[in-house]
Amino acid sequence: MKILSASWILTCNKNNTILKNGAIVYDKKIIDIGSLEFIKEKYPSIEIEFLDENSVIMPGLINSHVHLEFSSNTTTLKYGNFMSWLKSVISSRDELVEKADTKLISKKLLKMKKTGTTTIGAISSYSYDLEACLNSPINTVYFSEVIGSKADMIDTLFTDFKSRLDNAKLNTCENFIPAIAIHSPYSAHPFLIRETLNLAKKDNLSVSSHFLESPEEFEWLHKDTGSFLNFFKDFLGQEKSITRPMEFLNQFKNINNLSFTHCVETTKKDLLKIKELDAVINHCATSNRLLNNTKLDLKSLIDLEIDFSIGTDGLSSNNSLSMFDELRNVLMTHTDINVVDLANILLKSATKNGSKALGLNKGELQKDKDADIICISLPDEVLDEKDLSLNVILHSKFVDRSIIGGKDV
Repeated sequence: MKILSASWILTCNKNNTILKNGAIVYDKKIIDIGSLEFIKEKYPSIEIEFLDENSVIMPGLINSHVHLEFSSNTTTLKYGNFMSWLKSVISSRDELVEKADTKLISKKLLKMKKTGTTTIGAISSYSYDLEACLNSPINTVYFSEVIGSKADMIDTLFTDFKSRLDNAKLNTCENFIPAIAIHSPYSAHPFLIRETLNLAKKDNLSVSSHFLESPEEFEWLHKDTGSFLNFFKDFLGQEKSITRPMEFLNQFKNINNLSFTHCVETTKKDLLKIKELDAVINHCATSNRLLNNTKLDLKSLIDLEIDFSIGTDGLSSNNSLSMFDELRNVLMTHTDINVVDLANILLKSATKNGSKALGLNKGELQKDKDADIICISLPDEVLDEKDLSLNVILHSKFVDRSIIGGKDV
């Protein structure tokens, strides 16, 4: 059992409780939390470790959506338009994936840990990132992804997916949890969706899917028109979408831990269905900006009480996997929400809501939650606790300390 005390404790709980001169008691899980005087009196025989002046203790950051297999990209791919980007991914995919070996991905994971990430939702298309994730102390919910819309390839694609999922399951441990990803409504045949969701229900696996990421996807799924029409004709000989958005969403009933990524082109009807499914929306603001200039309507999510989490997406559509970098970008993107209010919302989104998206017992500093904790130092004193979250986002680049499952890592 250990006790840490800091100038500030950000709990990131439902009420965004903040403690000044607080302390936290933990081993693998959080045992207690309160004012320094309260903890001193309750645990008189345990030595307290005092962090530096202007220190902050908060939950470890949860990157709910990241693609690690494209971690070799820097200047190769084309930005500014979703279809241009997609075509560049297809043409450079093999080269980029080959360069992203275990050594490179491990370096990226190490930097993610140094920048405060303690848990990731890793979307894996090929399982080439498996070894790096297993070797990292970062908690990984490992989403084996299924993709393919051609009917005559379904059996082959499902067999490959099942093999990758089964291999992930063999490596299940405390900080590596297998899960299922369905690529998107435009790229996954309804049969594949049905069968993979059956597996998820059978084993109670978390599920995630990209959904309505671009205007091009919206036109294709609703009207069978737009840039995707030529794309599907050229690549797959397909002239109609295999599903409609609401048909797609309706297939996800009775999934316990569910998230949809991007959702920037959703209608209110789509959002109400996502709320009905009790799903979380993974928000990847930098990726959205680089690919199609559309931003998620956070005000609608807040008004409808739909939880959203924060993801960096991959280096195929971002220049950083740091959650603090991403949080700053989200903060600057959504100019229609007061910056102080938004900062409080974002820290909870990057912790508590990320935990919900991945089906975990993390993301909050409260009794019986997993002891995943980060410690940071601010450059000067914060005079008003209302400004604490904003200053944490603005001034944090690296953490002083990361604790995962009660252990310093």
